Amino acid sequence: MQTTIYYSDEDAYLIKQVDAKGKRERKSRSSVILSILEQHFECEKRLGEILIDLGVMSHTELAKGLELQQTRFTEKLLGDILLEEELVSPEAVERALMIQARGRKSETAPA
Repeated sequence: MQTTIYYSDEDAYLIKQVDAKGKRERKSRSSVILSILEQHFECEKRLGEILIDLGVMSHTELAKGLELQQTRFTEKLLGDILLEEELVSPEAVERALMIQARGRKSETAPA
């Protein structure tokens, strides 16, 4: 997939910041922009919401996992329950947790 971004002279400073971040992190401009967008849209979401956004589980499957957490597995984390019930793959949970952690990290980072 390819996307073109048009920006004005007033926005050039943002592109410079993206490029500087990319250089520091050894990432492409598009990779930096996508990671910023991911953090923006996913930072306040819970694990199940992120898994739904990733397209790896449905609302029905999430509801089943949450119900199991409330009734049978009250001491277990939702990700563990979803894995045990084979509702999602380990890779999907790992990806969702990484997104969640990045979002929380950016929330607590000093401005």
